[in-house]
Amino acid sequence: MPRVRLTFTFLAILCLSISIAAAKPKHSYLYVWSGDADHSASDFLGVIDADPNSKSYGHIVASVPTGVVGTHPHHTEDFIGPNNHLLADGFHSGQSWLFDLNQPLRPRILTTFNAVGGFNHPHSYLRLPDGNVLATFQYKGEHSTGGLVEMTERGKLIKSSSALDSSVGEGKVYPYAVLPIPKLNVAVSTSTDMDQANTAATAQWIQLWRLSDLKLQKTIALEAGPGGKENQLTGELRLLPDGKSVYIHTFQCGLYLVRGIDTDSPTVKFVRGFKGFGCGVPILTGNYWLQPVPDEHTLYSFDISDPEHPKEVSHVTLSDDEGGHWAAIDPSGTRIVLNSAGYTKSNRLYLINLDPKTGKLALDEKFADADDHQPGINMNGKAWPHGFKGNAAPHGTVFSR
Repeated sequence: MPRVRLTFTFLAILCLSISIAAAKPKHSYLYVWSGDADHSASDFLGVIDADPNSKSYGHIVASVPTGVVGTHPHHTEDFIGPNNHLLADGFHSGQSWLFDLNQPLRPRILTTFNAVGGFNHPHSYLRLPDGNVLATFQYKGEHSTGGLVEMTERGKLIKSSSALDSSVGEGKVYPYAVLPIPKLNVAVSTSTDMDQANTAATAQWIQLWRLSDLKLQKTIALEAGPGGKENQLTGELRLLPDGKSVYIHTFQCGLYLVRGIDTDSPTVKFVRGFKGFGCGVPILTGNYWLQPVPDEHTLYSFDISDPEHPKEVSHVTLSDDEGGHWAAIDPSGTRIVLNSAGYTKSNRLYLINLDPKTGKLALDEKFADADDHQPGINMNGKAWPHGFKGNAAPHGTVFSR
């Protein structure tokens, strides 16, 4: 009997130890998709310690170069894949990279690819429930309308479809972002051309697709808001908590509500506008909409319990030389990363705390350079482990899982 009791005691301690180990939170990192602001050194994926309990909080801890210069590191996935892989594009080169981040301190490139399904210059990637990826490709050929592509994460074609709609015409629609909604067998896409010189493509269009075969169902022009241009340059899309309505933001700082996307008669309503131009990548978390407004150097939090009448509940203001463009949320839903995507002097990277119950925002004052008097990490003049030292221009930035 004593031996039996000893065995049970040992097993209980072992189970408790395993339970404690499993409950221990993972170390948090930020993966920063960056280029050399001077376009002379390789683009790279950097790793920054984002664990508030770490002695190296806010420090650069790893990086991996692509070996290619000046591709314009742009979008990554909004979240790292379940397999800890991350897709990122160098938009000007039309290349995609797939990174393996299972060992955060040893990031590595798994593969790179270019055109898929006859389309080129990928912009946004969304993972589907089966593990495949739905991506927007802006162009076909030199500068013709692109389309949607379903592929494996390594760029193997599953199916693709053109965004060209004869009722709209060539040269007006260039797929920018896409939102797949598998439960409704629907995808919704936006249409801003990344070629900013193409001023004729005012991009007031959104498109509805049948997700199962990527058949284009409808192209809708958003109506202008009170300022006359809020409908132009359609950008990011987010599925609202009801699972069937969608918010669409525009780079002309408009916010639109789309309903009835699974019906023959969808509706689009202007909800509100924001000051200026270039309103950045928004986040939807619970009943809160987080919107970067660069002309005000501010990130706003809105309660969207009533999606037709969003109400501001909080905001944080950045330094005067920072706009705020790319934003992403961590797995806990309590921290936001925000950067200016290489469009400002210091290319500062901020962490912002979010109270998920109230929507209140607060700048993380501890996420800062040791010799600086303001929050945020200045991305200029830093040395990176792969050998680059200079001014980094970050864009897509995401938290580890």
